[in-house]
Order: sequence, then C-alpha cells, then structure tokens
Amino acid sequence: MTEAVTRRTPGAPCWVSLIVHGLTATQEFYSRLFGWEFRPGPEQLGPYVRALLCGKEVAGIGQLPPDRHLPIAWTTYLATEDADSTAETIRSCGGTVAVGPLDAGRAGRLLLASDPSGAVFGAWQAADHVGTALAGTPGTPVWNELVVRETASVAKFYQAVFGFETEAVAPAGSDYRTLHLQGRPVAALHGVGHALPRDRGPHWMTYFQVSDTDEAAARVAELGGHVLQPPREASSGRMATVADPEGAVFTLVRPPGS
Repeated sequence: MTEAVTRRTPGAPCWVSLIVHGLTATQEFYSRLFGWEFRPGPEQLGPYVRALLCGKEVAGIGQLPPDRHLPIAWTTYLATEDADSTAETIRSCGGTVAVGPLDAGRAGRLLLASDPSGAVFGAWQAADHVGTALAGTPGTPVWNELVVRETASVAKFYQAVFGFETEAVAPAGSDYRTLHLQGRPVAALHGVGHALPRDRGPHWMTYFQVSDTDEAAARVAELGGHVLQPPREASSGRMATVADPEGAVFTLVRPPGS
C-alpha cells in the first residue's frame, strides 16, 4: 500500500469522479463493493462527497440536478498547473470545454472537456486537494485508459495538450499505445475498431484494483450492478468490466503479483 499525496506531473491522471442521480444509493453500492467511507467535498457543482479508504481520499461522487440527464460515467481527471491555459489549448487542438474552468472552493480549479473523438475527461489544477491520496491497495484507481475506434488521431491531441510521449505496445497488429510522462507510463489509448460500444462511444475507462476479481464481479451483481465482460486473464492481470446500478462502467483488476 502506497500513499500518493504529492502534486502530480502535469498530464498524469490524478482523480476520478462520478456524477449520479441517486447519491445515497451510489454511496451504499461503492461502500459495500470497495469498503469506501465518505465525507462532504466542495459543492460548487451540487451535492458532492469524497470517498475514503484508510482515511485517504480516493474518488469523488456528486449528484446531478433533477432536471439534468447526462450519461452516468466515471470521469478521469488529468493534472494541470493552469486550468485556464489548458482550456485554451484544448480548444485550439480541436477539443471542446463543456464546464469551467471554475474554482472548487479551496480544493483547486477544474474543467470538464471532450477530446476530438468525443470522449469526456477533466483537468484538475490542484490547490488544497492534490488528488487521489492512496494507491496500490484494493479499492483504489490503478489505471486509466481511453477506449476509442482508432488511436492515431486522438493521440496527437493528448500529445499536444498534455505533452505525452506515446509508445505502441505489442502484439503487432493491435492498436494500443501507452502515454508516458518523464519516461513513465501513466495511461493508455486503446483502439478497438468496430468493437467500440455503440451506446457509449469513445470513453475513458477507470480500472479499480481488487484482491479477487471473480468475487468482486459477483458482488457487483449482488448489489444491483451488471457484469458486462466476465472475469478474464490479460497481461495486466485478471479483469472484469462491470457497471454500477446507474450504468457507470468501470473495470475491476487484480494486477499480477498482487
């Protein structure tokens, strides 16, 4: 188990959050799945709580206004030192800024945007809140991956906005690129061609670490969620793709050797 409370390298994933209709029911689901506890967070965008493990912040959950009907999905936030400058760069590179930049109290400054493929992501300029404060233990975000039809064009966007270097990953013929900062892989782009879900389109996927993928997937179903892709072995560990009761999709993974 490692604490991860230092300020992130600009571009690195630093936080994940979810905006739902039923905040109380969603807290109950993730509490029973991951053992999360909750405390109030900034409410600039409405009711909002931060999820904690061992007293450390690991994710955020907010509530949609009753009259808003937006897709329910986990959002990956990438670190920035200047949200306003990042917003300008996003626009100039073909992306769209949907929310912000705006202040989240003393926690920091944020924006929500979509890349040229339509995938939604956030950017976070840290102040008091630097992001996910715990890593390497079950119930924490362990990886973030952009799922798109093909990676070539969108890779140029993220390189231009956040300064990533990209590296194609074997096997040959697969369309998978890792995003590197300072020589270290921090996220990935995964081109899946016609396997891209029509009802979701391009999207960022959050991977949460678990100690037993099969048990966690079964618990998702018991708690009212859905197993979209049953547990399977992959190079990054044993994983399963699931959705919570409101339809937010995420991946459970037990990393190799954990």
